[in-house]
Amino acid sequence: MPRPRFALPMLSRQPRRSVIPGFRLSLGLALLYLGLIVLLPIGALLLKAADVGFERYIAIITSPRTLASFQVTLTTAALAALFNAIYGLALAWVLVRYEFPGKRLLDAMVDVPFALPTAVAGLALTALFAKNGWFGAPLAQWGIQVAYAPAGIVCAMAFTSIPFVVRTVQPVLEDMEPELEEAGATLGASDLTIFRRIIFPTIFPAFLAGTSLAFARSLGEFGAVVFIAGNQPFRTEIVALLTFIRLEEYDYAAAAAIAVTMLGLAFIMLLIVNAVQAWHQKFAMGDA
Repeated sequence: MPRPRFALPMLSRQPRRSVIPGFRLSLGLALLYLGLIVLLPIGALLLKAADVGFERYIAIITSPRTLASFQVTLTTAALAALFNAIYGLALAWVLVRYEFPGKRLLDAMVDVPFALPTAVAGLALTALFAKNGWFGAPLAQWGIQVAYAPAGIVCAMAFTSIPFVVRTVQPVLEDMEPELEEAGATLGASDLTIFRRIIFPTIFPAFLAGTSLAFARSLGEFGAVVFIAGNQPFRTEIVALLTFIRLEEYDYAAAAAIAVTMLGLAFIMLLIVNAVQAWHQKFAMGDA
């Protein structure tokens, strides 16, 4: 006789309890915040720029002073992001991999640029790197000028954006499994090979995100830069300052055109970063 079959009872999956209020209320609050804080100002800026007209927009953007300010801003922001990428990675590595006296203090000091007003940071950096400052006087003897020069802009941008790289790379390094490095060492890989083939591919998405955030923060930095840059047209004038000058001149159309252009550049940069991260994730999954 065939043995009777008994159907196992289906276990109903209980929905996960959420400590935040219902979905509709949470989604509504999120969309309200997004609309009021992000979309509404950007929409107003785009509408203002649309009133300029294409021909005048091109004339504003291609003026020599505007092009010079874009060149200064993009160049100094790229140099600051490059410095933060190298130094921020090294600082995150030291904070995660080593124990030493004063480690907690150094870890806390990483967040000082977030807590310090940017204007105060600009004044402090100007005092330090002026020709009679603590750092500026020795550098002046070597013919190196930092304050009121493009180097000062790079210094101010790097100071205000360094936490982005450290705080995005640090938790990924902390969560890495030590067995991966031990396996590489067991197979005879050198320290450089382990870092290049195991550690860096693991932290690359966070490293790229932190570097791009540092670059974006540098593009929009204003308070720390205006004090140390000297604000000389065609030499140390950044886009944010030129936009502010156009507002003071009541030339709202020019200010909106410049701001929209910078917004578009930042958006393109974010698209490129997201594309690179998606490609890296797909490539890593293919290798796995």
